Amino acid sequence: MRILVVNPNTTASMTALIGECARAVAGPGVTVDAVQPGSGPESIESHYDEAMAVPGVLDEIAAGELAAYDGYVIACFGDPGLLAARELAAGPVVGIAEAAMRTAAYLGRGFSVVTTLSRTIGHTWDIARQYGVADLCAGVHACEIPVVELETDPEAYATVLGACRGALERDASDSIVLGCAGMADLCARLSHELGVPVVDGVVAATLEVEKLVRLGLRTGKRGELAPPPAKSFA
Repeated sequence: MRILVVNPNTTASMTALIGECARAVAGPGVTVDAVQPGSGPESIESHYDEAMAVPGVLDEIAAGELAAYDGYVIACFGDPGLLAARELAAGPVVGIAEAAMRTAAYLGRGFSVVTTLSRTIGHTWDIARQYGVADLCAGVHACEIPVVELETDPEAYATVLGACRGALERDASDSIVLGCAGMADLCARLSHELGVPVVDGVVAATLEVEKLVRLGLRTGKRGELAPPPAKSFA
């Protein structure tokens, strides 16, 4: 089985981190490759960034189809281009936000999301409503660290940890969902220190794709998510 993890931004160091975390949980006989688009935003922190990232995501999905990958992960918490990717791909495509939130729904009566910047909070609520888990989302909280600074700020871990503690206290939630792929490597340490389940969407989505492929399941193609009609583009 071959899974392609697509980092929608163009920061190579984040792609390497995401790939390492995904490969760490892949089962026997599963190969995980991680890629990023050749052009697009270095991080995704706005609706504009997300829109500009989608063409690159779809280019990587199309290339993955030519290379015969079995399934795909979209490794950005906004799940940019997810439905269009499902139209293009023969195998399953899973976004990390959907995977993380649905996983957290198994773990208690409510979860809190800890994300990067406060300007993404509204969009996170939109995603929770779209996936039907808004009633289980007890709150969305920002640590106010830009995505690319998660790797470079020496205080990043302490800041994220503090935001998680505050979220648990304010929301009385049972688990934490990390709202950025760039937080993937913090998951185990946070869970240990907080004493609650902490869900990283990169790992959750990778395992979800692996499960779907092993079950022989893929996106239904009878209606909306059938391959897009062939047409010329000016």
